[in-house]
Parts: sequence; structure tokens; C-alpha cells
Amino acid sequence: MNNKKSSTELRTLLRSIDHRSYPAYKAMAGVWMFPGFLLVIDHVQGDPFAAPSSLHVEIENARAGFPAAFCEKDCMRIALQDFLTRQLAAQFERYNFKAKGSGKSGLLSVSRCGQEVLERSACQIGKDKLIARFQVGFPAFGRTIQAGELEKILFEFLPSCVENSLYYARLDRKKVEKSVFLAEDQEEIRRLLKEQGLVCFVANGSILPRKSGISSLPLSGSVPFRSPKSMERTLTLPHHGEIKGMAVAKGVTLIAGGGYHGKSTLLEAIQSGVYNHIEGDGREYVITDETAVKLRAEDGRSVRNVDISLFINDLPNKKDTTCFTTADASGSTSQAAAVMESMEAFSTLLLVDEDTSATNFMVRDELMQQVISRDKEPITPFIERLRDLYERAGISTIMVAGSSGAFFYTADHILLMDCYHAVDITERVKELCATYPAPRLQAPEFSLPDFERVFPVSAKKAGVGDPDRRRSAREGRDGRHERRKIKTFGLESFSLDKENVNVHYLEQLTDSEQTAGLAYLLRFGLEQALDGKRSVREAVRFMYDTLEKKGWEALCSSYVPSGLAKPRIQELFASLNRYRG
Repeated sequence: MNNKKSSTELRTLLRSIDHRSYPAYKAMAGVWMFPGFLLVIDHVQGDPFAAPSSLHVEIENARAGFPAAFCEKDCMRIALQDFLTRQLAAQFERYNFKAKGSGKSGLLSVSRCGQEVLERSACQIGKDKLIARFQVGFPAFGRTIQAGELEKILFEFLPSCVENSLYYARLDRKKVEKSVFLAEDQEEIRRLLKEQGLVCFVANGSILPRKSGISSLPLSGSVPFRSPKSMERTLTLPHHGEIKGMAVAKGVTLIAGGGYHGKSTLLEAIQSGVYNHIEGDGREYVITDETAVKLRAEDGRSVRNVDISLFINDLPNKKDTTCFTTADASGSTSQAAAVMESMEAFSTLLLVDEDTSATNFMVRDELMQQVISRDKEPITPFIERLRDLYERAGISTIMVAGSSGAFFYTADHILLMDCYHAVDITERVKELCATYPAPRLQAPEFSLPDFERVFPVSAKKAGVGDPDRRRSAREGRDGRHERRKIKTFGLESFSLDKENVNVHYLEQLTDSEQTAGLAYLLRFGLEQALDGKRSVREAVRFMYDTLEKKGWEALCSSYVPSGLAKPRIQELFASLNRYRG
């Protein structure tokens, strides 16, 4: 970095602006050399009640001292970054608001990591250096600078936090190794899933129930999971060694059982298994095909240019369902669109719970088929497509079924949850099926779309493809970068220039920082990828590849904020599909 100044010069500057009006803090933006690290002040807040100032520290890898082997694989590097973020957060807690002032004065904040291990902007380890990003509330009383309080933060609190959290020599090496080696074991299970034709593995002894509906911590005193013997498999991991658990093979798997016996709890653990989890979570060794998508009905969502003809055809209004658009989808239509969009998003595993599905989309019983004839019903229910989805498109399904026995006829494996105990009842149910008349399945010909749909409008709005229009969209009159304004609303939604994108029903989003990450990715896509020529698949792949190859810097205007987490490509597809702009 150019224009580096010493920490002594920073101290001198601080003292020179003491008791001046708050905007004088702006002079501190820049790069400052501290013993052992660089401090970069990226953005200074406008007043003590505004969003805190954004800072980051940079430490040379050789000085930080972490073994290069810890970053050999992406999964290990991400686990190390996650571990360091948690360490820095714990250090910040010791000093938070110890400096006094109005509003957010004295705040020291970094990402609050949950049970999942996510790749975040808060900590990044590159080839040469480690970067940790965080926020600081610059102290003031009213709008009068309290330089002495900020001096304590920057010259006492921060160096102590950095030294005790970001240097290998100061950390518990066994704990660091455990987190990194756990990630390598989890990655090995993912590799074995693909190698052995599996979609999911749930280790014996896993604790699946959560503490409450608003807490993802494990529930103490809950029944540990144990695999039925017929589905049990032993895997050998590089660090854990042998581990036994339930191996769910590709195909159609049903989870049945009475209410409150653990059906949905198991499915929720499986849907969360697309992520790695920290030690002590209880689901460390619940690993699922990373492309898995949880489907549900979503009344009122927008659907644009989606081929839903596999499930919905011959509408009374003669509307074309091979390129279907609506601003207000019904439950069945939204779920049909979700299946096709998930396939477009490269998913090979669908997760379905009857409780959150549209009944008329899922199944039509014998009597209803006789009352309402096939030529009067435009919906081909999901049950009639299950086998074809697997056998002809390679899409497996894990489904919680509790109301209709018709699904038993389509299943390869049937699991009963009995007081949180898993029992394989496949053979017994198949014997029962032989004594009952099979449901009539009358699905029309199975035909997949080409997934070449294009969104034609965004190019004009963003100026993509026209150099002059693109330049004017990005530069204001003074030449500064101007982009769509982003606002995030927790885990629920985000907005781009007041256009709200509701992601509430994307159940596999697990952290509000992922929602923020989606907002940045989608803004970049609207400006750079959706040119009216690229298909949705090509555009989303371009967005995601840019993030993976160039990092968050490619998506951000001037500096990378600390509160971004990488979402899956499936959620990026889903957020684009819900963008009404």
C-alpha cells in the first residue's frame, strides 16, 4: 500500500483534532504502520450515532505464523478464518464500550459467527497476508471529538486484541488444529458422498434438536441419533478415523412418523448439512450434498420466464407455461417454479416437508381424480414426477411425508422416526403396498427445459453492454463511483434502490451476513452480468466465479465491509428469481 504513515503520526494527528467537531475525524482515513501490523481506516462515520467506522488490520503471513498446511485446502483455510474471527470477537468483548462517549462511541465489533462455518469478509487469509475487518465507534460527547478515548482504543485495546487473537504463537494450538482438522474430515465425507452414490450422512451420536426456535444451539438432554443397521455405513476420515452413521443413497427417501417424533428435526439437520459446523454443535458430522435445496410453497412471490410445464399445463386462460411469469404466484405455482429453478441452479437433491408444501401440488388422491378429471386439472402433482426426476434427470428427493401413503409406492427408502429413533421400515411398507391398490399415476411425457432463459430488462437499467451508459451509471458528476444503494434487513430481506428482495423462505440461509452478501452479488450482477444476452445460468455463474476468483473487492465500491458472508450459488439463483426490478 502507498502513503503509509507511522503510528506516531497517527497519535499526533489524533491529539491535534481533540475537542474539534466530529468531521475532523475524517482526516484519519488511511494506512498506519503499527508494530506487527498495518491498521487501515477505510471509512469514518459521519457522527457518533451513525454506523460505526470501518477498519481492518493486515498482518504478513510469516509474522502471523500459521502453518502453511492449514491453508492447503479451501475448507481448512475457511475453518481457520472462522476460528480467528471468533477469537477476535471474544477479545473485543473484553473492551467493548470501555471507551466512553455518546451513541456508538467505544464500540468494538466484528462478525458474530453462528454454528455454521462460513467464508466471511471479516477474516481473509491470502497468499501473503491475513486481513481482519471490524468496526469501531469513534468516541465523542455530542459531536465533540474525544481523541483520548479513541487513542485508548487504537493504541491499547486494539493491539492487545490483535496480538491475542491473530498470532499463532498466542493461541491454543490444539484448538486451532481441531477446527482445521474437523473441516478436513467434513470435506472428506463430502468427497465420499459423491464417490459412494450418497446424498447424505448422519453420524451416530449426532444431536439434531435445537435449543429453541430462535436458537441454533444443541438441545441438552436430547436423544442422540443412531442409524438403522440396514442403512449404517462406516467411513474412514483422515483425523477422526472410523465413524459410523446413516448413509442415505441417491433416489427417493421418505421420512415418516407421528407428529412430534422428529421427522422435521431430521430434515432440518439434513438441510443444514450443506454447511460445515463447529465442534460441539452436535451436527458436525451431518453432511449433505452441497447442492441440496429445501423446497416450499411461497404464496405471493414473483416468477419470471420459468418453464413450469413439467407440473402445470393447459391453463384455462391459455397462458403459456413454458415461459411463465406472474407477480403473485399461488402456493402450487410457486413450488412448481421452485423445483425448476432449483434444477437450473445445479441442485441434484430436493428436500421437501409436506407441512410447508402446497397440498394440491404434492398429491391428488383416487377420489379427487375421479371427481376432477385429468383434462380439467392443469397440475401434474409432484408425486407423479418423483421417479422421473430421479431416473431421467438424476434429481434425488428426501421428503417428510405424514398425510398420504401414496408416496410409499414411489420411494426407494422409507425411514420411520419413532420418539426420535430412526427405523428402516422399507421392506415392511413395501409388503403392505402389495396388499393395497397402487395410486393411478397419469403424468404426461417427461421433458426438461433447456434452462436457457434470459432476463432482458436489467441491461437497459444498468447500462450493461453500452460503454457510455455503463460509465454514466457508475460515475456521478464529480467522477465518484455511484451504484445501487443496498440496505439489509437481517436474515429476511435486502433492497437495491428501494426494490425489496424477500429471502425469508430460503430456509438454508443461516446468517444475516449471507443476506448482505447476496445483495452485493446481485448488485454486481445487475450492473455487469445481466446484459440481455447471457442466460440466467451464465449470468449467475459469472457473478459467483467473480467472487471466487477476485474476492469481495470486485463487488465493492471503495472498501470491503466486515459484514459479508458467502452464500451458496443456489441462494444466489433464488434471490435473482425473487428480484422484481
